[in-house]
Amino acid sequence: MMARKSDFMRWIDHQVETDADLKRKVEEYLNEMMIEQKLAVLRSERGMTQAQLAKRLGVSQPHIAKLEAGRAKNIELRTLCRWAAALGAKLTVDVVLSGGARKRKRTAA
Repeated sequence: MMARKSDFMRWIDHQVETDADLKRKVEEYLNEMMIEQKLAVLRSERGMTQAQLAKRLGVSQPHIAKLEAGRAKNIELRTLCRWAAALGAKLTVDVVLSGGARKRKRTAA
């Protein structure tokens, strides 16, 4: 059963859909959160505690908690790769056009 959206949530949806800059910022933030959440879920699925992962990475448990909670800013790609590898996974990066982007036509010189 799907919950009905509140007036506030409908207002937020409208703001995001009508403000391209806000939409871009929301999409960026959600993408960051997805990576952190996927790594947190993977750690849990591997039956590993934050303390065990921290030891494997050579960092503190609070550092792992901060990463998983999305409170760490500007995480280096190298850090994400090490984190994924410590969980027996690999990190892949892809560049895709966002929903509103249009392809540019190439013109002959």
